[in-house]
Amino acid sequence: MSVNIVAFGNERDGFSEDNQQPGLIWSYLRRSALISQIDSSLSASHVGNPVFTEYQACVFGNVRLVVHDCPVWDLFDSDWYTSCRLIGGADIILIKYSVNDKTSFQELKDSYVPMVKKALNHCSIPVIISAIGARKNGVPCTCPLCTSDRRSCVTTAEGVQLAKELGATYLELHTLNDFYIQKYFGGVLEYFMIQSLNQKSSEKMKKRKKMQKCHRVQPPQLEQPEKMPILKGEASHYNADLHNLLCCCQCADVAFYPEDLSTAVEAHKIILCSVSHLFMLLFGVKSPSNAHDASTLQLAQSLFAVETGDPFPSSPRGVPPCVPPVRVVVKDSVFCSCLPDILHFIYSGAFQWERLEEDIKKKLKDPDKTEHVLEKVKCILKTPGKLNTVKDCKSHQIKQLYNTSLRLFFNTPVLADVIFKIQGTTVPAHRAVLVARCEVMAAMFNGNYLEANSILVPVYGVSKDTFLSFLEYLYTDSCCPASILQAMSLLICAEMYQVMRLQHICELYIITQLQSMPSRELASTSLSIVSLLKKAKFHNSDCLSTWLLHFIATNYLIFSQKPEFQELSGSGQQHSSRECLSKGFSRPMSYTESQNLLRWKNAQGSLSATPAPSRHRPQESHHESVVQKLHEPVGLVL
Repeated sequence: MSVNIVAFGNERDGFSEDNQQPGLIWSYLRRSALISQIDSSLSASHVGNPVFTEYQACVFGNVRLVVHDCPVWDLFDSDWYTSCRLIGGADIILIKYSVNDKTSFQELKDSYVPMVKKALNHCSIPVIISAIGARKNGVPCTCPLCTSDRRSCVTTAEGVQLAKELGATYLELHTLNDFYIQKYFGGVLEYFMIQSLNQKSSEKMKKRKKMQKCHRVQPPQLEQPEKMPILKGEASHYNADLHNLLCCCQCADVAFYPEDLSTAVEAHKIILCSVSHLFMLLFGVKSPSNAHDASTLQLAQSLFAVETGDPFPSSPRGVPPCVPPVRVVVKDSVFCSCLPDILHFIYSGAFQWERLEEDIKKKLKDPDKTEHVLEKVKCILKTPGKLNTVKDCKSHQIKQLYNTSLRLFFNTPVLADVIFKIQGTTVPAHRAVLVARCEVMAAMFNGNYLEANSILVPVYGVSKDTFLSFLEYLYTDSCCPASILQAMSLLICAEMYQVMRLQHICELYIITQLQSMPSRELASTSLSIVSLLKKAKFHNSDCLSTWLLHFIATNYLIFSQKPEFQELSGSGQQHSSRECLSKGFSRPMSYTESQNLLRWKNAQGSLSATPAPSRHRPQESHHESVVQKLHEPVGLVL
């Protein structure tokens, strides 16, 4: 048996000269007659910072005592996980402060006491507040600009009020001598240690009696269930998708040329405009009158020129894909020679700045020209109204560039070159984003289909809200379903368009929501888990369907009383579903329950199950077959 104590705060006065004297915890452990075999070590937090000292000793003879002394409150700011873990495993919490450090006390009261309350989460853990030190006489200065009030003392009333807020025991230790440490502080601490040991002994005795009661009668049990499947989230390939878009040059709508028009570098307006206000001005997304920074407009005019006869587009709604890309002449020859590397930097997420520097240095081999090109790139990527420094282009500053900037063009007609017609309404989109993020749409817009040369594309079998959520994921790489049913609809849409990561996200959301439901809510909810199971199996969501079977088995008594439970025996999945449920009935059953279930299994043993038809198609033409399927109108709207 053991007692865990967690101590927070610094009992030393930051303005005193005797900061080398032993602290409260060490003084008590060293002087108490009940403590033996003391050992101390410096421990690190979850993030690797050494922030607390761990003491191990024996108290009351053979009881293990573990004390974590955390003198720095910054642990709550830097590592919330470690602070919550310490408080959650504590039997006694000690908060200490110096009565002569009013600033630290005020910070403790305003910032860290609410965090302690949150971490305690209404747990009945005894808390001791120790005010340490003799108050120094002196009247603080009342000047509002003077900082001498930091030497003012913490009054007894303030300490008692803090103790009332936490429901704690308040102690004042004027000095760390034998009387205050052994008899005063030690007596209170040892009282709470005894209470903690008594409570643990009582809980241990109750648990032992409960185990003895359970072992008296052994009812018949079926075999234990298999382990529930673990869903692992798929890593994001958002930046890789956009980088591949540049490499394959699909749906390119802009081409950059040097002044001699000898070579061309193709790109996409939607990607360029999402990272730079300069390109917004160049391609007419923003008018020059709305430019917040005149230098951006000047740089656009001095660096680029739209070819004569194809001026700035007056309408950014997009053009049919048969129209050739907009031709842009790059006036700076040195910048133009580095343009492929710059585009690779932008399309790969615009956070590999160090790699861009190395590539340009190797290509130009001239420090002045290299600096010239890099400054141009910084000016192109900078946000109007903000200072443009080298830090602004470091990797950790703009690593999440796309998933915030492409959102600006989601569900807007700006630069849109395709319009989806769904449930009588239209939804604008951009082919470049769709092709980069969805292989089915890439086959749709680049194959021998009507959509390849059409702006208006009808969508069947999906509701507008579900399709908008699907497009939002393609643009931002994130989704937030509002309910389990919406997540299931989005999962079905993701399966239709073969976006596997979105399908896994929806599976994880459904599982998380169902796991958080208490038994009472599961029994009263109108949500049909059996219906979710059928949809998951029909749409090839093997992980979710397997998990739902285990979930129904774990809550067998709840779901067996629902009418839809009988639907499991009326479909082709009778054998797998019922067999899984019989294996999954894991809790100890009464003899009557086990006999009834065994009789049911014997009665069902003679029935044969028809296997569900496979919905998989040959791998070599998978995406084309999916596109053909999407052309067929479906009566069901999700």
